[in-house]
Amino acid sequence: MTDQAAFTDLHSHLVPGVDDGARTLDEALDGVARMVESGVQRVVTTPHFDASLLRDPGRADERLSQVDEAFAALRAAVADVHPDLVIQRGHEVMLDDPFPDLSDERLRLGATTAVLVEWPRLRIPPATPDVVARIRDQGWVPVIAHPERYHGLAREFGLIGAWRRAGARLQLNHGSLVGRYGAAAQAVAFRLLEGGWIDVMSSDFHSRAHLPVFVDEARQWFEEHGQGEVFDLLTRLNPQRLLADESPEAVPSFTIERGFWERFTGFLRHRES
Repeated sequence: MTDQAAFTDLHSHLVPGVDDGARTLDEALDGVARMVESGVQRVVTTPHFDASLLRDPGRADERLSQVDEAFAALRAAVADVHPDLVIQRGHEVMLDDPFPDLSDERLRLGATTAVLVEWPRLRIPPATPDVVARIRDQGWVPVIAHPERYHGLAREFGLIGAWRRAGARLQLNHGSLVGRYGAAAQAVAFRLLEGGWIDVMSSDFHSRAHLPVFVDEARQWFEEHGQGEVFDLLTRLNPQRLLADESPEAVPSFTIERGFWERFTGFLRHRES
């Protein structure tokens, strides 16, 4: 595999038996093999974690210890089968508590200052820029998972700028470009890319046999639009910079061919009306 194809993935659910991702170690290893085949050479896998658990240190530690054990088994197995793959751990932290203590390094991406976060139930609660600012004030860098998937974002698109001004980074799912989450999410994904507002892309792969990884499809989409260098920024350089506690490079905006775009914005307008 050439270095050109060495991608970093910051959002997946490979740890077996701890969330809605891989159910068994064999299922996790099958998922890892498919990611490697797609060119992924560094993974920070991110089991779900509810921020509200942090109100009870005992429950939080129980949950983190459960993931510790399952991840240790996965990492050992991966080392035998894919010795060149770098596999680390973080969490996808659902902000059902807007005041989480994220000081436990196991919550963050590869024990860096970056932490993958999501809003509860794919809906945007009030005052989210303030939540982002509080997390930044604590010294952490919130990476907002799959913003294209949140209900109603198309009507409140100014939040994107507010999140970024407050210090958030944004992570787009590969599958969103090819309709994995529906045409509305796809249209928002196009708009985010056109604005240069996405910092990194990842798979959000749940390691089930019926689910594609979508890395190859996303790469083809960028190449067809003449934006291979942008894809490299989003999947190679910027993820590596986050994992080095460095700021991502600015991602250039670009225009998506209008006929292609209008098929989906028309659908979105119909859905949002």
